Amino acid sequence: MPVSGESRVIDTILTRRSVREFNDRQVSKEEINTILNAGRWAPSGLNNQPWRFMVVRDPKTIHKLSECTHYSGIIAGAPLLIAAFLDTEHSYNRTKDIQAIGASIQNMLLACCELGLGAVWLGEILNQNEKVNSILHCPSKLDLMAVLAIGEPAPGNRVSTRKSLSELVFEEKYGQNWEE
Repeated sequence: MPVSGESRVIDTILTRRSVREFNDRQVSKEEINTILNAGRWAPSGLNNQPWRFMVVRDPKTIHKLSECTHYSGIIAGAPLLIAAFLDTEHSYNRTKDIQAIGASIQNMLLACCELGLGAVWLGEILNQNEKVNSILHCPSKLDLMAVLAIGEPAPGNRVSTRKSLSELVFEEKYGQNWEE
């Protein structure tokens, strides 16, 4: 098994950054299909695949969606949006299904990184989910989970930090009360 740094998947996970500024290059249909394929191969409980994705490339629709969030500049500047939805008619456990959609979104973000594209997961737009669904003419069975803004990254240095593992991880105490 490869050690960290030797695996392409691990490298992609560790180097992926949220990209909020894009150049004007359009994302090809082949790239879009690769991204969507990565999303559909995420794990889901009972393999119910509760996600549905809407590809948005029309500049007028992108502009309308940009007015549904405080992050309007990010959306307005992206040549491609993918809206991720929970199909409530194919849901068997809302919590598990939302977790599965999160996994599908992460797969798509990693695929973008691997393709040399930038992307950011936007959740604040959920505050206007009814307006978004109206703009996208979505059936009521679709529950908006997130919007991904995707494109070729504009030049820039993107850095991020993470808490140390010691701040995030604890181990089970065998044979002891946790308080000891």
